[in-house]
Amino acid sequence: MDSSVSNSDLAQQLQQLLVDLPNHPQGKLIQRALQVLLRVAQEDTERLNWKILTASLEDLEQGFKRFYPYRHTRKISIFGSARTAPQEPEYQIAFDFARCMTEAGFMVITGAGGGIMQAGNAGAGRDNSFGLNIKLPFEQGANSSINGDDKLINFKYFFTRKLFFLKESDAIALFPGGFGTQDEAFETLTLCQTGKYGPVPLVLVDRPGGDYWHSWNDYICSQLKAKGLISSEDPSLYTITDRLDVACQTIKNFYRVYHSSRYIGKLFVMRLNLELSDPVVNQLNHEFSDILNQGEITKNIALPQEQQDLEILHLPRLSFYFNQKSFGRLYQLISKINRLGDACRATEHPEVK
Repeated sequence: MDSSVSNSDLAQQLQQLLVDLPNHPQGKLIQRALQVLLRVAQEDTERLNWKILTASLEDLEQGFKRFYPYRHTRKISIFGSARTAPQEPEYQIAFDFARCMTEAGFMVITGAGGGIMQAGNAGAGRDNSFGLNIKLPFEQGANSSINGDDKLINFKYFFTRKLFFLKESDAIALFPGGFGTQDEAFETLTLCQTGKYGPVPLVLVDRPGGDYWHSWNDYICSQLKAKGLISSEDPSLYTITDRLDVACQTIKNFYRVYHSSRYIGKLFVMRLNLELSDPVVNQLNHEFSDILNQGEITKNIALPQEQQDLEILHLPRLSFYFNQKSFGRLYQLISKINRLGDACRATEHPEVK
């Protein structure tokens, strides 16, 4: 809302909102949001808390507005060092990767800075790029490939910026980088491992012959996996490669049969680009019974709770009671589904989310 609105205008707008609320399609959620603001306003809290709350809402408002027209287009977030020079091989493979993914139907999201971020926006082109910028005392002016575009969004807070990197992405690509890239890698993995994000494909891409991600993975396996600090299947959450074709194909393959998923209560519903045969579903039940809390994997059509998703209402479904902890195994299930699906009918690239 415009900060210049007078108190009387604000009062009139609020009164009109309350009148219209029962007929608003999201009326119940708007009511909850207003109740939260009202409770905070009635409590004795300091000015700094209100500044944080207000700036966070403003960050969210602009993010929602800028992404909404592109909500049905799949997107990939590209992370990596802002310090990578254009003549370095990591820059070139990030550029080529972004171009490859836009040719496959994706848009690209970067942090809008230099280095790998600039390579991602330049490879994707301005029309297929988003830039999620944050003002820092160094390193973070918007790159020339996204600067001035309507899809460049300037965030005040890292946490709201990170929310949109993941909320809007159907895939993640990480290239070599510093503390920020490592933070993004581990936060993404944490959210995938706990089911707060995904399932989506996650590729860790290096220059040809590079050992950045292999050295990182050695640590993961020797210190985390070997000591039981993560599950043995958790490395299935990501793919490491130094080949452009493998990186691109890994993401395209993820959506070859698998389309998307959601929970309806405790039921996990997986939408597919094609219907699997009964023998294939029987095989999945045999191999993945360990991730079910009860029952088995079954085929079905869209459930009543999905009727508002008109664009994907026609897609066949698999549904099952997932144990909500074996996410590495869930990724293995998706990989198996993509391999077992009828190759002649499977899609080569995503169409709509």
